[in-house]
Amino acid sequence: MWHRIPFVLLGNGLLRIAGGATGILVGLYLAELANVESRIGPALVGTLGAVAFGSELIGAVPMGILSDALAPRGLMTAGALLAAGATQLFGFTGTISIFFLSRTLEGLGAAATTPSLLAHLTDVTGGNSSLRARVMSYFELSLLAGLALGGLLAGELWGWVGRRSFAVVAILYVVAAALLYFGAAGSRGYGAQKAQEGFRRALQEPTLRRLAPIWLCVNSIVGLWLGPTFSFLVTQRASNGQFLAGRFADAPSQLGWVLLGYSLVFGAGVSGWSIVLPRMNISKALRISLWAMFAACLGLYLFNHSTAWPGGVRWMIAIVTSGAIMVESGFTPAALSLLAGAVGSSAGRGAAMGIYSVLLSVGAIVGSLLAGWLAAAYSVDGLIYGTAGMAVAALGLVRRLHAARG
Repeated sequence: MWHRIPFVLLGNGLLRIAGGATGILVGLYLAELANVESRIGPALVGTLGAVAFGSELIGAVPMGILSDALAPRGLMTAGALLAAGATQLFGFTGTISIFFLSRTLEGLGAAATTPSLLAHLTDVTGGNSSLRARVMSYFELSLLAGLALGGLLAGELWGWVGRRSFAVVAILYVVAAALLYFGAAGSRGYGAQKAQEGFRRALQEPTLRRLAPIWLCVNSIVGLWLGPTFSFLVTQRASNGQFLAGRFADAPSQLGWVLLGYSLVFGAGVSGWSIVLPRMNISKALRISLWAMFAACLGLYLFNHSTAWPGGVRWMIAIVTSGAIMVESGFTPAALSLLAGAVGSSAGRGAAMGIYSVLLSVGAIVGSLLAGWLAAAYSVDGLIYGTAGMAVAALGLVRRLHAARG
C-alpha cells in the first residue's frame, strides 16, 4: 500500500486546508458580527474554538479503537464528509446555538479522520523507521498546507463571496474524502477483541505516558494561535499600541497572505527535518525544537512592539524569528515518529493515535480558552506570553523523557 501514500497525504492536506480555512472564516465572520453586535467578543470566539476541540476529544479514542477493529478507510471518508456538512452549517445563520452545533460536528469529523489516518500510515511504514520519519514529516507538511493555503483561501474567498465561502470550503472536504477513500484502499482492521486488547496495551505503553504531558503543553500552543482568536485580534479594530493588533482591520484578506508566508517558513523547516530526523536522536530533536520556540517568542514580542521602529529593523527581526520558527518545526514529526515506532503495526496503533488526538484536543482546548482570556487582558502579547509559558513546561518534561529513556 505504500505507493498510495501520496494520495492519503494529499487528501489529508486538503482536509487541513479546509479546516484551516474554516478556522479563519469563523474568526472573520464573527469579527464582522462583532462590529454590530456587542454579544460577540474574544471570549465567545475562544469558546467556539474550544468546542470543536472538545468534540474531537470525546470522539478520538472511540474512533481510534474503531479504526483498530475495522479498516481505517471508512472512518477517514466519513469524517471528511461530516466536516463538510458542519462547515456549510456555520455559514447558514448568525444564531449562536447553531455556531456551537457546527463546531461540535466539525470536531467529530476530525476525531474520525486523524487517528484512523495516522493508524493507516503506521501500518504502511511498519518495519522502515527512515520511511516513517519522512512520512511523519510529510504529514506535518500537509498540516501546514491547512495553515498556509487554508488561510490564504479563506481571506480571498471572504473578499469575493463573503458568507458563501463556507460552501466552497465544504466542497474541498468532499474532494478530500474521495482522495482518502482511494488512497487507503487495502487498509486493514484487526477485529473488536484485538482492538480492545490493543487499547489496553496502548495505555500501558511507557513512551505514550511520557509523551502525554509534553503533547499537552505543545498542543496548547496550537490552540493559542490556530484557533480563531488570532484572526479575530488582527481584524478587529484596536488602539492598544501593539503592531499586530487590528493590523488587518481594513483588509482582512491580507491575513491569508501572512499565514501563507508563515507556513512557507515552517514548511521549509519541516522539509529540512525530514532529511535530518532519520539520522538524529529523537529526544535531542525535541529539545532543539523547544529551545527554538523561546527564540521565536522573543522575536514575536519585539516585532509586536516595533510600531515606532524603522522598517529595516522590523524586517531584521522578522528574518531572525523566521529562522527560529524553521528550527522549532521539528517537534511534531519527531514526537509522532517516536510514538509510531513504539506502538508498531498492530492492533492498538489506532487507539494510540486516538489517545494522541485526545491529547491534541485537550491541549488545544486549554490553549483556545487561554487565548480568549489572555487576549482580553493583553491582546496579541497574551498569546506570546502563553506560548513561552507552555514551552518552559514542555522543555522540562522533555528532559525527564530523555532521562527515562537513558
